[in-house]
Amino acid sequence: MMGNQTKGLIGLMVFLLISACGQEPEEPPISKTADFELPAPISNNAVALAEGPDGPTLYSFNGLKSGKNWQDTSNAAFACVISSEKCEEIAPVPVSEGRLASAAVTVAGKIYLFGGYTVAENGDEVSTPELFVFDPKTQDYKRLTDMPTPVDDMVVLPYRGRYIYLVSGWHDEANVGLVQLYDTQFDIWSMATEFPGKPVFGHAGGLANHSMIITDGVAVAGLVEGRRKFAAAPFAWRGDIDPGDPARISWRAVKPHPGETFYRMAAIGDNDRGQVIFAGGGDNPYNYDAIGFDKIPAKPSDRIFVYDLKSDAWQEKGRLAEPSMDHRGLVKSGKNYYIMGGMDADQAVTARIMKFRIDD
Repeated sequence: MMGNQTKGLIGLMVFLLISACGQEPEEPPISKTADFELPAPISNNAVALAEGPDGPTLYSFNGLKSGKNWQDTSNAAFACVISSEKCEEIAPVPVSEGRLASAAVTVAGKIYLFGGYTVAENGDEVSTPELFVFDPKTQDYKRLTDMPTPVDDMVVLPYRGRYIYLVSGWHDEANVGLVQLYDTQFDIWSMATEFPGKPVFGHAGGLANHSMIITDGVAVAGLVEGRRKFAAAPFAWRGDIDPGDPARISWRAVKPHPGETFYRMAAIGDNDRGQVIFAGGGDNPYNYDAIGFDKIPAKPSDRIFVYDLKSDAWQEKGRLAEPSMDHRGLVKSGKNYYIMGGMDADQAVTARIMKFRIDD
């Protein structure tokens, strides 16, 4: 057996070796399955965090139920109080049909819920234009001005406690490169600098301070026998917002994250850290049932990536407690990040809530 002196010498040698390579040893993130779960399994759901009547609360809207067919689109909404670890079903989103691939963000204490798409029995899918604001205190929904161009599977990003960006996404028959800008103060829409990359859906992104990162997703790669062919889009773009004009974005391509491209990762921008955090995601693009466009079932990832805006570089930050995919967002309370619902390694819809933290 080694003595303490020998162990200490080996540890010092490892530290010096790592330091010589220009790296510092990192503690892995604390990642685990939470001790509470959603009232029902749900995937592809819009998620947000807001101050509810009982404190910080996780919210889920719309999504896909366990059956994973056209009849399983949902307009259900759930609220999970973090302090008590209790979840309940709340008033549903006031639409007649369920919605998939919608998105939600919190601005000035209220949750803004955007679009999604409906699925008919014959497989027809329609992008919906609705914008609702949900008040966590009263649990009331209010319809606001519709999106100029209805999109789903887009990235939705809050900015400066007032504005919300909708980046790219799917509109009925094709992807669009639009960046739609919503002003919550005046309930009006405008257009920001267009997204320069190949238009995509199912991509992920976050905005921290004045910069956004948009990565991955699915692009249309031509036609095969008259049918659209879809392919993963291994790219990453950085958009720097003009502080004097939120409609002006300076875009530039940045290095993609290490490894394979993922679909529907959970993501969020963290102003305090000056970083954008990405977690999970599927390894094979699909529509909504987790069976790929190539008929191969998608498998979820457990990887956690961070894009550090100051160093302009990717960092890999460990693993989730369990692989997870089919997400529309990541939420943060305190130092903890939460993933709500999604699909597991067997493509099963889950009620699981996972949380993790990234230590400095």
